[in-house]
Amino acid sequence: MEPSPATLTHENLADARARVGEHVPVSAAIRWPLLEEVTRTETWVKHENHNPTGAFKVRGGINFLGRLAERGELPRGIIAATRGNHGQSAAYAGALHELPVTIVVPHGNSPDKNAAMAGFGAEVLVHGRDFQEAREYAGELARERGLLPLPAYHPWLMEGVATYAAELHEQVPDLDTVYVPVGMGTGICGNIAVRDLLNVTTEVVGVVADRAPAYALSHAAGHPVDTDSADTFIDGVACRTPDPAAVADMRGASRFVRVSEQQAADAMAVLYRTTHNLPEPAAAIATAALLAEKERQAGRRVAVVMSGGNCDWSVLSTAMGTGPTG
Repeated sequence: MEPSPATLTHENLADARARVGEHVPVSAAIRWPLLEEVTRTETWVKHENHNPTGAFKVRGGINFLGRLAERGELPRGIIAATRGNHGQSAAYAGALHELPVTIVVPHGNSPDKNAAMAGFGAEVLVHGRDFQEAREYAGELARERGLLPLPAYHPWLMEGVATYAAELHEQVPDLDTVYVPVGMGTGICGNIAVRDLLNVTTEVVGVVADRAPAYALSHAAGHPVDTDSADTFIDGVACRTPDPAAVADMRGASRFVRVSEQQAADAMAVLYRTTHNLPEPAAAIATAALLAEKERQAGRRVAVVMSGGNCDWSVLSTAMGTGPTG
């Protein structure tokens, strides 16, 4: 399989929208008055939490396997490592093409996300102490079993994810800023690529967990910077080894914001009270970053990406109660 160019064009974006649109309806972008009382500025929430797998990543998996199908290059099976939403994307897209899907998750992974991946038909294996160790083991299994790895970052995944950014700019013209959670990079890179393709001036701001700052450090350094750990309850962004291609493609980000555990929990509670949506921790950190920068954003038109709603009850109850400790 030859890699696709990382540069997004009007043609390949239109093709991706056609592939994704067969299975994922346009997600809502909504202004919530009670949320704006807190943010003190015009705030649009892009609701990727209502997608078929409950997260934005399903768009990437659909586009990736759709491209292979069009080329007549579908594999005998696929394998992916994940903390949850990437794996659900792989399982969902694999089922569309009747492909066997193997997913590797680390020990202690969200039981609800594991169950959801199995529910879409995937074989779920547990290995390693974190995402990086699960990722390395998935690579070994791919070679042993002759499976195609579905990487965490790839231009075809970015194209698929970029479809929500294209929707957002149609729904909300003249955006000043969009805050995007950053796990392995498809979301922020898709937003940057669409921004540049449309030739608009929207700031794209990446948001990471303070305990998993690898992409923020990499963006500042201009090259990948690993960290020793990614110990955060914000599991959707718990990366310690950035993808070099993603780091290169996100150079157009305006800046990164690092969010604490408590800020993420507080944002989850704010979003529930003001929108009655239940975001997973990673889906709340865009709002947490906006709240941290609300003086900077006063009087501007801002969007936050609610990237997913796949949250275990234990995490949800903790966040809505006293918040995480430690």
